[in-house]
Amino acid sequence: MVTAPAGAARPPAFDGRAPGTPAQAWQTDPRWADLPAPRLPLTGTVVVIAAHPDDETLGAGGLVATLADAGRPAHVVVVTDGAASHPDSPTLTPAALVARRAAEVRDAVGHLSPDSPVTLLGHPDGATDEVRDAIRTDLAAALDAVGDLALVLAPYRGDAHRDHRVVGEVAAELAEQRGVPLWEYPIWLWHWADPAHELVPWSRLRALPLSASAALRTVRATRAHASQVVPLSADPRDAAPLHPAFVAGLDRDVALVVVPDGEPTAAPDAGLPADYFDGTYSRHEDPWGFVDRWYEERKRALTLAALPAARYRRALELGASIGVLTAELAQRCGELVATDTALAAVERARHRIQQRLGPASARVDVLQHDLRDPLPPGAFDLVVLSEVGYYLSRPALRGAVRRLLAALEPGGTLLACHWRHPVTDYPLTGDEVHRILAEELAGSLRRLVRHEEDDLLLEVWCADPRSVAQRTGLVP
Repeated sequence: MVTAPAGAARPPAFDGRAPGTPAQAWQTDPRWADLPAPRLPLTGTVVVIAAHPDDETLGAGGLVATLADAGRPAHVVVVTDGAASHPDSPTLTPAALVARRAAEVRDAVGHLSPDSPVTLLGHPDGATDEVRDAIRTDLAAALDAVGDLALVLAPYRGDAHRDHRVVGEVAAELAEQRGVPLWEYPIWLWHWADPAHELVPWSRLRALPLSASAALRTVRATRAHASQVVPLSADPRDAAPLHPAFVAGLDRDVALVVVPDGEPTAAPDAGLPADYFDGTYSRHEDPWGFVDRWYEERKRALTLAALPAARYRRALELGASIGVLTAELAQRCGELVATDTALAAVERARHRIQQRLGPASARVDVLQHDLRDPLPPGAFDLVVLSEVGYYLSRPALRGAVRRLLAALEPGGTLLACHWRHPVTDYPLTGDEVHRILAEELAGSLRRLVRHEEDDLLLEVWCADPRSVAQRTGLVP
């Protein structure tokens, strides 16, 4: 049982229909991006225990989807019938609500992991402490039915919700008896706490990166719990129990779990190794066809046209490759620092700039640099992040974006452009890169441009919210 010593902070009472702590408050805390990944068991079955129909999605959906993608469908066990979500509903009787929530949880798990069995224990919602023994008996039977049990995932005992606490306590007891680890997933912690709250278990929090597919399926599974996110009717007694802002805040690219003290973590993933492209440049003078492909020529035109200012004082181009965009970008910059991780690319870019710009090439500095390292010194009023973000892991990219933001001058501009089709070797997709950028830049920069095609995504952020017409005096 979770207890707090005299004088210590205690979980507060909270209203689930209120928006709660903004998601941005969590995601901008520096500890958030540095959370290590948990080490999933390599074999065996994971059993996900939910106190209510929807906990399996709101708290553990991303992990369930990730296991499904690995060919290891989790077993989902739902303890209560969910009848207490609308106790005074004029629209649904308690029996009808129970039936609806049972259908919703099966639909939701179908989105996450079609092969995952769902067991509904049907204990009374809101009365878990009163029927604790019966819950223990039923959960024990469900766990014992899994012959290769490897991990139990249960509601976080410190979630400040009575049912979550009781079910979590029973799950912890049963997992210990069977000698398997227990991971816990918070839901309401993100609502009533904030990053500075002393009850937030930062040292035991882990963040499992999600693929774009797993994150999307979690969103769809959440929508499947329609009785919890959409009002049953216009009557106040039929209001949705979950505030839209709170639900939106649970849409993340990581699954968050609380692990026991001393639980091993996965090896840090920084992304592709620094020498990944050396072999590519040794075999091809222009590996991606920057010089000859119309696709690349058109993309450069889009990139340059999207910049809101005609001229920039000092720009930083990351992932410059052989310098084809660099040569054109330099004509709009007083100074330009262009970087690439591959030495062969840097040497070819320097040669190209010298040929194209002649004496003006002195304004362009081409450096070998890894985006995971400290940035070249000085401030920039323009940063161009083109086709490079998906070479990094999520934590490494978040760290890089924060360094870029710190190096950006007041009123400066950041442009990002990325290929949208998946590449097997890349840790992230282009869409995932831009989602991380939006999360990290929110509150500091405003998105001025979003150009989306099937092939590419191009966005421009700036601290100056004025449009080009406003900047140039065409409109007030």
